[in-house]
Amino acid sequence: MGKTVNIAVFVAGLDEEYQHNVITGINDFARKNGVNVSYFAAYGGMLESKIFDIGEYSMYELANLDLFDGAILMTNCINDMTVRERIISSVRERKLPAAIFDCADYPEFINISIDNTAAMRNMVRHVIQEHGAKVLNYISGPMSNPEAVDRLNAFREVMAENGLPVEEGRIFYGEFRPYDGKAAIEQYMETGLALPDAFICANDAMALTAVSTLEKYGFCVPLDVIVTGFDNTYSARNYCPALTSVKRPLERAGSAACSALLDVISGKEPTVERMEAECVFTESCGCSGDSIGGVSEFSEYRKRTFNKIEESNDNVHKLNILAARLAETENTDDTFAVIRDFISEIGCERFALCLTEDWKEAYASSSLTQQFDCEMSAPLIWDKGETTCIEYFPAEQMYPEPLGTGGNISYFLPIHFKERVLGYFIITNGDFPITNLLCHTFAMDISNSLENLRKLSHINKAMEELSRLYVIDPLCNVYNRNGFIKLADDMFRTSVSKGRRIMLTFIDMDGLKFINDNYGHNEGDFAIQRLADVIKECLRSDSICARFGGDEFVVFQQKAGDGDDAAFARRFNAKIDNINSIIRKPYTLSASIGSIIKVPAEDETLYSIIKEADALMYEVKKAKKNSRAGAESK
Repeated sequence: MGKTVNIAVFVAGLDEEYQHNVITGINDFARKNGVNVSYFAAYGGMLESKIFDIGEYSMYELANLDLFDGAILMTNCINDMTVRERIISSVRERKLPAAIFDCADYPEFINISIDNTAAMRNMVRHVIQEHGAKVLNYISGPMSNPEAVDRLNAFREVMAENGLPVEEGRIFYGEFRPYDGKAAIEQYMETGLALPDAFICANDAMALTAVSTLEKYGFCVPLDVIVTGFDNTYSARNYCPALTSVKRPLERAGSAACSALLDVISGKEPTVERMEAECVFTESCGCSGDSIGGVSEFSEYRKRTFNKIEESNDNVHKLNILAARLAETENTDDTFAVIRDFISEIGCERFALCLTEDWKEAYASSSLTQQFDCEMSAPLIWDKGETTCIEYFPAEQMYPEPLGTGGNISYFLPIHFKERVLGYFIITNGDFPITNLLCHTFAMDISNSLENLRKLSHINKAMEELSRLYVIDPLCNVYNRNGFIKLADDMFRTSVSKGRRIMLTFIDMDGLKFINDNYGHNEGDFAIQRLADVIKECLRSDSICARFGGDEFVVFQQKAGDGDDAAFARRFNAKIDNINSIIRKPYTLSASIGSIIKVPAEDETLYSIIKEADALMYEVKKAKKNSRAGAESK
């Protein structure tokens, strides 16, 4: 048996009928011939957000073309010209065998072509010559799309051959999206122009919303105005009125693309034919038509429509549950468990959640990732009910684990927050991405949940840091007065209740004013820090210390024994001598110590014992001064 062929497909808008029909043709051929197909898909251009689109289109950067034998370019679905050209250039640079739809600009690619131009000419001629239309509006797709350009040019040609003017104010440039039909009618209504005889639409999605919007304004199709579409989709055929449209062999085109590409990969000359499209004249132009075709087909339509509504309601309910459960999660394990439970209901063999290594990083400390140039992890792999995870795998590998067999259909979809890439997920051998309109919502639910986790993680870190700053002295990295009282008070109360002896030591640095005055405050801070280091080194495991003031420190020790005060003083003096020999400053680091060892009485407070230790320390400091004064007078 030969090597399994792997084909990459680049596409946008999986949930639209054109893409669905072409993909169905590709998949049918691939399964029958043991070909692995990997779809790199995005929903760019749908939410009217350029920042969101950056994150969506990042999905195309993942495709490692070195691992594929060929590519199918459904780039006519990608409205962003820069993104589309980047994909095409990448395929051309690698000289990868490729098939493209309705585009003759790249002779090295196999052009899978349907004659859109002839069909659009016939459509416009029919409306003009059979129905007597004189004034026509046109709702176009984007001029970045070659099919949209061809259809608009065909419209202009037929208008010219019939001596009819094309008014630019009657042309609306959309994106082939359903909402463009609504926007086109609303824009027309604002112009104050007379109602045209017909609206010629470049696809069915726009035509259907144009019809419904016209009806909202009180116009009847086709009695008041004709509307035509293009693609002859299921919804268009069964709409009321049934939409006059153009029928295209889309599934055959998908199958032909895969077949021709396989021929090239196998070293054969591909067989490519230009496919024909045919007009379907029916109710929306005023022809009687036969779109539904009798009682049996109408019954089937009713049944299918009911099933679709029921399925959509069920899916919306499931997604609402998913969104609610994800909103309740506060850690990654719980989030992945919620996603795992949802995956078991969408009907696929395998699901893999793949995240970038820096997905949890703060924006300030990590660049806004727009390409997959890092290590990935797969914290959730669902394989026929069994769940596993992979800690690390290289992004250029794409799949966390190799498929191992042929005939697999995989959909790669992005996970991102605005333009920041968080990762992607892979659905293998399941039709959820092309049959369910809610797949995009599912992707956004995952993305938003992971972003919430990322933010929660950094909020918690910030709160921890604020809490730390509230109780920690930033200069010496020991407790400040607040932290000491908060912690030592509990230890003190426990000692009182259990009758334990404690030791409280008050330490005051000697000569800080002299250091500040003669060497500067930075040197004074250095001296305070070194003193704090010495005190920390002298602590027992059951002791805590704090910077109580500018140059004052307090040590609290539980379970004190006889001589602990003297032992602490010996350790302290030895370490002070050692640090002085290391730092070799023009001044000597020293401090005065006062320690109290006692069992606190019920009526005593921590503050009262601190005052006792402070008083003892002051006596020691006073004795030092008197000693120095006496020595200087001799």
